[in-house]
Amino acid sequence: MDLKDKLLTSYIAFEDHLKENSPLHDLRSSAIKVFEEKGFPSKKEENWKYTSLNSLLKEQYSFSSKTEGAIDFKDVKKYFLHNVDTYKLVFIDGVYSSFLSETTHDGIDVCLLSSALDKSKYEPVIEAYFNKAAKEDGITQLNTAFTKEGAFIHIPKNKEVDKPIEIIYFSTGNEGAMFLQPRNLIVADENAHVQIIERHQSLSSNAVLTNTVTEIFADKRAMVDYYKIQNDKPSASLVDSTYIIQQRESICSMHTFSFGGQITRNNLQFRQEGEHCDSILNGITIIQEKQHVDHNTLVHHIAENCESHQDYKGIFDDSSTGVFNGKVYVEKEAQKLDAFQQNNNILISDDATINAKPQLEIFADDVKCSHGCTIGQLDSDALFYMRSRGIGQKEAKALLMYAFANNVLESVKIPELKSRINKLIADKIGVSLGFEL
Repeated sequence: MDLKDKLLTSYIAFEDHLKENSPLHDLRSSAIKVFEEKGFPSKKEENWKYTSLNSLLKEQYSFSSKTEGAIDFKDVKKYFLHNVDTYKLVFIDGVYSSFLSETTHDGIDVCLLSSALDKSKYEPVIEAYFNKAAKEDGITQLNTAFTKEGAFIHIPKNKEVDKPIEIIYFSTGNEGAMFLQPRNLIVADENAHVQIIERHQSLSSNAVLTNTVTEIFADKRAMVDYYKIQNDKPSASLVDSTYIIQQRESICSMHTFSFGGQITRNNLQFRQEGEHCDSILNGITIIQEKQHVDHNTLVHHIAENCESHQDYKGIFDDSSTGVFNGKVYVEKEAQKLDAFQQNNNILISDDATINAKPQLEIFADDVKCSHGCTIGQLDSDALFYMRSRGIGQKEAKALLMYAFANNVLESVKIPELKSRINKLIADKIGVSLGFEL
């Protein structure tokens, strides 16, 4: 039995354990039918032309944990932003860990999606926002069909969250190969501000495939800063689909730091529905060996007087593969906007590969849109100059790569997180530098 058939069979048992009057029953039923029709994406689809999931679909995955995964904080402390106070939502093999988490309902809601789905006081928010942004492709609808647990964050009008929120998913490897499907819903009401850090981390060398879907809604003048840290083991793979809808004068930024994992696919879609929106998409990818990272982005401009800025940097070594497939789509009503897209890549090894496809589709005539892409190696003249000044070759390369990624790091607004990313980059490059960017 292949993975698709196994999932379809498992869905029947999954539904039997849920309440018959579950508000998501009809939605789940429709979603599983879409997945049954479309299945997993393949390279025959244009958006998946350079990324194949076939090698991942051959594993015999477990879909839920049969044993309670207990983790000591001292063993996972390094994965938290432990030098700053944060709210925390921690899941172990898909199950919420109250011991490692710190939630709140004091003026804001930082809690479990399962609680929000079951309690009537959250019903207006769930009805207004849940599954209203997610795309109807097969793998997203698979997540919808099996939606059970994840993060629910609701920031009411005029509230500014006093500290960052961390969402961390651990997989222990207790079940051998595991297939996880977390679902996150983040709603920032009018003039609300929030900072969120998300991480998926495997704690063993067993295979894990995570299919996560996150929906983010930013109301008028809301500010949402979202940071994804992807630095997993070579046996872990991630399909991360994030959908963001913005209203008038909102500012949403998404920073994606992809440093590890077997196959990482980031689907990121922004939809600007109000005037004077600003969308910021930044990413740094540093991978090696046979790792594969695919960034697929879409900014959909619907209203006028808006901005969007994309800046993705990639450094690829050994036989690693990078993909950047970015699109800016401008409706004819979206006049007087400024859209910028840039993708720069460095190939350290002759065996590394980058597939880049920046795209603009513009149906308005009063806009400022630009895109660019570069693929090359480290500047030999700059290396020679630094070597002639007594800097070792390894350190010289590291300095150039740090400088290459600098402008993306400058936009990180949490100092402690910026310091952590600097250390991760230094570790990936293999040097220890006595400064921070």
